[in-house]
Amino acid sequence: MRQVITYKDEDNYWIAECPSLKGCISQGETKEIALKNIKEAISGHISALEEDGLPIPEETFETGSIPLLP
Repeated sequence: MRQVITYKDEDNYWIAECPSLKGCISQGETKEIALKNIKEAISGHISALEEDGLPIPEETFETGSIPLLP
């Protein structure tokens, strides 16, 4: 399982990225499409690392919220 961040860009496309896999990013016209695309991107990214005999980074990304100061 991998953490994924989703957000809308300035063109109203949904961006999805996987912070634990550097450079693994995708997009879509809807959030659902972006999530489908990032799943494929994550799978391809991990397969490419395995094929090249490179280590697969561990999932270490954490999210949280902090209060804003007044």
